[in-house]
Amino acid sequence: MTGVEIDSRRVSPGDLFVAVGGGEAYVDDARARGAAATLVPDDDFAALAAIGSAVRAKSHARVVAITGSVGKTSTKDILAALLRPHVRLVAAEAGFNNEIGLPLTLCRIEPDTEVVVTEMGMRGPGQIRALAEIARPDVGVVTAIAPVHLELLGSIEAIVRAKAELLEALPRDGVAVVPAAAPELEPFVPPGVEIRRVDAVDVKVRDGLAHVRFAGGDVVFSFAARHQAANAATALTVCEVLGVPLPDGVVDVTFSRWRSQESELPGGGLLVNDAWNANPVAMKAALEYLRDRAAGRRTVAILGEMAELGGDAERFHAEVDTGGIDVVVGVGELARGYDPDEWVADAAAAAQLARELVRPGDVVLVKGSRSVGLEIVAEALSGVAAR
Repeated sequence: MTGVEIDSRRVSPGDLFVAVGGGEAYVDDARARGAAATLVPDDDFAALAAIGSAVRAKSHARVVAITGSVGKTSTKDILAALLRPHVRLVAAEAGFNNEIGLPLTLCRIEPDTEVVVTEMGMRGPGQIRALAEIARPDVGVVTAIAPVHLELLGSIEAIVRAKAELLEALPRDGVAVVPAAAPELEPFVPPGVEIRRVDAVDVKVRDGLAHVRFAGGDVVFSFAARHQAANAATALTVCEVLGVPLPDGVVDVTFSRWRSQESELPGGGLLVNDAWNANPVAMKAALEYLRDRAAGRRTVAILGEMAELGGDAERFHAEVDTGGIDVVVGVGELARGYDPDEWVADAAAAAQLARELVRPGDVVLVKGSRSVGLEIVAEALSGVAAR
C-alpha cells in the first residue's frame, strides 16, 4: 500500500480506499484509479482508528498533538513551516482534526518519518481522549482556553476538562506545552510529564513581517497578524522540545484555507478571508488585525454570527467591539448583536451586498462561524477583483 484515502478522486495507484459515509458508491471509481484494495467497513470510525493505530504503532516518529479553543490549525501550520527544513515531517492537512482526519494523517507516516504533527478537535467530552488513544502523542499542546463550544459543554471549566484529556494521555517521558495564562490545565498533567509554559509574547510588525521575540532573539515570520504571534511562540516552544534549531531567515508560513488568507482587491484594496470559523477571542483578534492593516484605507467587516455559545450567545455578540470600523455587515440573526450598519439573513445575501458595498481601495474582513458559510462572500469579492 502507498496510502489510505476516503475520497476516490484522491486515489493513486497502490492506495487503500476506505469507503466511509456512503463511500461504497465510489468503490468502482477508486479501483479504476488504481486502488490496490478497497474496504467497506461496518463501523467507519472504528476501521479508520484501527488502521491509524496500526500505522502509528510501527513508527518511531515523535508525535505532536495540538488542541485548544483557538489557534489549533494556525499553530500547526506555523510549526510545520519551522520543522520542514530540518526533519522528515508529516503534518495534518488543513483542519484534519477529527476521527476521520486524524487516522488519515497517521496513515501518511513513512518508515523514515521523524515527526508527525497532528491536530485534535472536540465536540464533547471523551473525544480528545479517543483521538489521543489512536495517536499516542509524545508532545501535547494546548494553544488556548476560550468560550468555545459552550452550547455543548456548558462552562469554561468543562472546556478545560475536555482539552486536558490530551495532557492526561501523555506518557511519563512526554512533554505538555500549555499557555502560562491557563494554570488550570496543569493539575491534569500526569506525574513525571514535563511542562513547558508559553508566556505572553512580544511582537513587532515591520514591512509586513512579524518579528516575534523568543529565547532572547527575534524570529521573523512572513505574516503580519499580531494575533498569530502567540501561535508562533507555541510552535517555537515545540521546536525547542524537539531539539530543532531556530531559523536564521524569514519563516514562510502558508496558512490553511480560509484562515487569514489575504488577496488584493481593486484600487489597492485588501481582502482578509478568515471565514473558517469564529468565536469571541478570534473575532476580537481579527478585528484588531483589520484595523492594523487598514493604514488609512476604508474598512469593511462582514461578520457572521458565532455559533455554539449557549445561553450567553447574545451577550457575547453584543460585546464584540467594532469601533473604528467604517462599515459593519452582520450576517445571521445573532449578528444583529454587533449593531451593524447593514444586516442580512444569510451568506448568499451577504455576497450580493458585498458586491454592491465594497469600493476600490477598501480593506475587507470576512469572518464568521463555519455554519454561516461566509466563504462565498470572499469568493464573490475575489471574483470582482479578477474581472
